[in-house]
Amino acid sequence: MSDQPTPMMAQYLAIREANPGALLFYRMGDFYEMFFDDAVAASAALDIALTRRGTHLGEPIPMCGVPVHSAESYLLALIRKGFRVAIAEQMEDPAEARKRGAKSVVARDVVRLVTPGTLTEESLLEARRHNFLASFANVRDESALAWVDISTGEFRVMPCPLARLAPELARHAPRELLAPEGSRLDEIAHEARAALTELPAGSFDSGAATRRLGAMFGVETLDGFGHFGRAELAAMGAIADYLDLTQKGRMPLIRPPVREAMGGAMQIDAATRRNLELTQALSGGREGSLLAAIDRTATAGGARLLERRIGAPSRDLDEIHARQAAVAHLVAAPRLTADLREALSRAPDMDRALSRLALERGGPRDLAGIRAGLTQGAAIAAMLDCGD
Repeated sequence: MSDQPTPMMAQYLAIREANPGALLFYRMGDFYEMFFDDAVAASAALDIALTRRGTHLGEPIPMCGVPVHSAESYLLALIRKGFRVAIAEQMEDPAEARKRGAKSVVARDVVRLVTPGTLTEESLLEARRHNFLASFANVRDESALAWVDISTGEFRVMPCPLARLAPELARHAPRELLAPEGSRLDEIAHEARAALTELPAGSFDSGAATRRLGAMFGVETLDGFGHFGRAELAAMGAIADYLDLTQKGRMPLIRPPVREAMGGAMQIDAATRRNLELTQALSGGREGSLLAAIDRTATAGGARLLERRIGAPSRDLDEIHARQAAVAHLVAAPRLTADLREALSRAPDMDRALSRLALERGGPRDLAGIRAGLTQGAAIAAMLDCGD
């Protein structure tokens, strides 16, 4: 018996080798198939049948698969259990492959690397919570933390000494943390319940970061976004590099970066935050937290904004007064408040719909959501113009 793999298996092994550290969803018709160790791991994690397909080096090849039409639920289960998934799609019609000969293999390639911090699908996300991807960089005596939610486009950065990293991660609760290889942030990431992804030092090069960010935003210079230190550029540049890697060049709709000052929000250490149960109860869930007790928001975007504000109380007196004035105005105008709530309740999650459309993962429902959101936006603007 020959030890040479079949053309299809040779293709699978080549794609698998090019995507280390991730389970490979290999598209075969209406199924994503997994082989070898990936199949063994996935079958146990998903509680699905493990079968065999042919042999390799004289041994049976373990195999399992999931239907394409229900793949999202399996992806969510794998991501929650700490896996990363590379999705290899068929890049041509099987009929085209047959024209090259009976033994020709359908061209396949990885179109996306699914990780905890790069989710965009509605079914994989919590509507009322951000899904942050964070990045920590150190350049000489400077350190910085950047974070992005590719499902909404929010992108922020701030100076962050290593001593402040744990409290800041507790505040933002990122699903994934990027760090240079050998950074030794395993314990901090584990405490923050974030998957740690280590990248080569080149991903954190501050010089290359300027070019990466310029390409991502289509600008020649970042001067229009503000002044950023080298560590801040390195942290943001690593995010840009990682998004290019995971999205295979199909970049999400990211807003220009906003620089946060360290003193702008109240500093709360991780232990205090946990015991105060601001946004998460000691049991680990949302129920029982301060946020759950007071959240009466009418939209998913409003819920995410409220969570950010509770998690990072402002220390800016002008901002505090402006928020108080807005609340006082609405309390004094109950009819306007009721009309606004009704209009907002009909507003869809436009941020996430726009993100899916930008990544070509959207559909008619997202387009309809944009239409409905613009309609409700015009109605809300008219209500606020009339002032009552």
